[in-house]
Amino acid sequence: MPIHNKLVRDRIPEIIEATGKKFSTKILNDDEYIKELKTKSFEELNEYMNTDNDEDAVEELADLLEIIHALAECHGAAFEDIEKVRQQKAEKRGGFKEKIYLIEVEDD
Repeated sequence: MPIHNKLVRDRIPEIIEATGKKFSTKILNDDEYIKELKTKSFEELNEYMNTDNDEDAVEELADLLEIIHALAECHGAAFEDIEKVRQQKAEKRGGFKEKIYLIEVEDD
């Protein structure tokens, strides 16, 4: 039986059960959950980095967004709170739409 030892989406056990396969799971405590969400975010970011077409990229971005929603909740914030902070930062410092790549800044 392959060992996975990773956080999975809520319906994965139900999906595995429907195949008739045996499996084991456990419920994480809050500290373990945050740690595993952080680990999962790197996994999903790596999958995004390895995409080579828009469809796959959007799929992986959706996975990252799901993790961001979960992490926001862990930190006592609604996704709307995260979006508000994002908008404030964009107003103050701008976004990334203009594709500006900083080369160097002269020291005084």
